[in-house]
Amino acid sequence: MSGPGLAGEPPAGHEDVVDVVRVLVVDDQELVREGIASLLGVQPGVTVVATAGDGPGAVEAAVTHRPDVALVDVRMPGMDGIDTTAVLTARVPSCRVVMLTTFDDRDYVARALGAGAVGYLLKNLPSAELARSVRLARAGVAQLDASVLAGLAVAPVARGPVVPAGTLTEREVHVLRLIAGGSTNREIAARLFLSEGTVKNHISRILSRLQLRDRTQAALYARDHGLL
Repeated sequence: MSGPGLAGEPPAGHEDVVDVVRVLVVDDQELVREGIASLLGVQPGVTVVATAGDGPGAVEAAVTHRPDVALVDVRMPGMDGIDTTAVLTARVPSCRVVMLTTFDDRDYVARALGAGAVGYLLKNLPSAELARSVRLARAGVAQLDASVLAGLAVAPVARGPVVPAGTLTEREVHVLRLIAGGSTNREIAARLFLSEGTVKNHISRILSRLQLRDRTQAALYARDHGLL
């Protein structure tokens, strides 16, 4: 994926152009697996390149298809999602693994993130928010379900930057990082090939979604949540 301001970033007026995220869906229940794949398949900027029903199949599919992101169920017979994550991230380091499960369990969360997962989401997440979380996962932003994040408030275990699932878009995370780095609206606009008006709109949405008062609070939020 092109970083902010690098070649390949869309010019001003074309910010809806998206780089397609390649996804692997792993779940031992065929109906659930195919349902998730179908829902993601109609989301803009996302394509499901493979599905797998168990851990060994997931690793084989990842090696073959080189997905950007793998959505992996925690509980699977034989090689569970946590062991699958450890092997998959070792074999295909470029693939970001996000656990997608029905189990809101602190021990599972800690073990999954310790195995190399960059996020832990619950299956009741709306498909549009799941697609957004997939895009952010590829960018290296950990996505934790709001209830999971609340449960980890005392002792967070995530390794990377964390924001509540479905809160910010990938573009807004870029803007937030630049705010935290001290960039002005004009500098952000030039860096991301946007108009200053568009940057102001992004900042307004960031402040609203994160319930922050001003740019200073936004910068502190970015620092405290590992976005720098």
